[in-house]
Amino acid sequence: MKNKVKILREQKNLTQTELAEKSGLSLRTVQRVESGSPLKGFTLNAIAKTLGLEPQHLFLDTEENAAVDRAKLINLSALSGLIVPYGGVIFPLILIYRTKDPKNKELGKGILGVQIVLATVLSILMIASPFVQHAFSIKFPLFLIFLIAFLCVKLLVILKNGITLNQKHELSIKLKINFL
Repeated sequence: MKNKVKILREQKNLTQTELAEKSGLSLRTVQRVESGSPLKGFTLNAIAKTLGLEPQHLFLDTEENAAVDRAKLINLSALSGLIVPYGGVIFPLILIYRTKDPKNKELGKGILGVQIVLATVLSILMIASPFVQHAFSIKFPLFLIFLIAFLCVKLLVILKNGITLNQKHELSIKLKINFL
C-alpha cells in the first residue's frame, strides 16, 4: 500500500533531513519510505507522531480513487452517444457489467440511468417531430431542434457529472429513483 509521507512532509514545509531529525530516524530511512518502501512498526509511528497524524492517515486510499477513476471512465464513455446511436447507454453498460467494485457500480448505475432517460426522451421526440411538424404546418425540420437540444443537454450532464466526480467523488446529476 502506497504512503503519502512525501506529500505530508512538503505540506509541513519540512525537508527530508528535518523529518529524519525530528522523528529520530535516519535520513536514509525517510528516503526509502518516500520512495515506496513499506511503512510499518516504529518507523510508521515515529513519522505519524512527527507529522501530528494518526498512522492510518499516512496511507493513500487507492481503492476509493480507483472506483472514482472507473466512474469517470463510465461517464466519459457516455460521450459515445453523441456519435453512435444509443452508444451513451451501451458502452457505459458494458463498463458497469465488467466491474466488481460496488461503489463503482452504484456510480455507474446513476450515470446509466440518466443516459437511458435522455435516450428515451430523444427517441420519443424524434418519432413525434414529423407529426407535430405536419400538424402545425411547420416548414423547418423540427427534429433538428430536438437533436441539437439533446446533444447540448447530454454534453452538459456529462461535463457536470465529470466535474463533481473529480471534486466530490459523487454525481451531481442523477435520478432520485434508481431503476437499474
